[in-house]
Amino acid sequence: MRKEDKNQMIDTLTGELKASNYLYITDISNMNVATSNRLRRLCFKRDVKLIVVKNSLLQKAMEQSGKDFSPLYDVLKGHTSIMIASQGNVPAKLIKEFRKSSDKPLLKGAFVEEMTFIGDHELDFLLAIKSKNELIADIMLALMTPARNVISALQSSGQTLSGVLKTLSERPE
Repeated sequence: MRKEDKNQMIDTLTGELKASNYLYITDISNMNVATSNRLRRLCFKRDVKLIVVKNSLLQKAMEQSGKDFSPLYDVLKGHTSIMIASQGNVPAKLIKEFRKSSDKPLLKGAFVEEMTFIGDHELDFLLAIKSKNELIADIMLALMTPARNVISALQSSGQTLSGVLKTLSERPE
């Protein structure tokens, strides 16, 4: 690879890393072509970018991105691919689902909202992370529940009150 091509790749990776807060570093080595293509299609459907990179180029891009990726430098060994997504737990769900039919990809490390996770054992924790939209929905539900209870109580007591008034009005004097 020519030096210009390497510099262009580093610049492209740096732009991707700056634009996203969710980076998963995985190992997809020893996958056959059919399995690899199936993984790429699944990533495309889930809006996850899967990029196979050289470790040295990725480390240079990480250093130039302005974010603190230093804890992840130790996992940049062997074959490396990165998954970049717009939501924190989408790549984790994708990896878990794909592993039902294959033993790869293996999670080497992840960078999610300024937090670093090292090792494949962190996958279950990453699955539990809620996306921004899921958190907003939870907050809205929590805020709406008391209002629903008040409205329900008013409606039920209103029906009871109207029944009592009707009974009293029909009663002979």
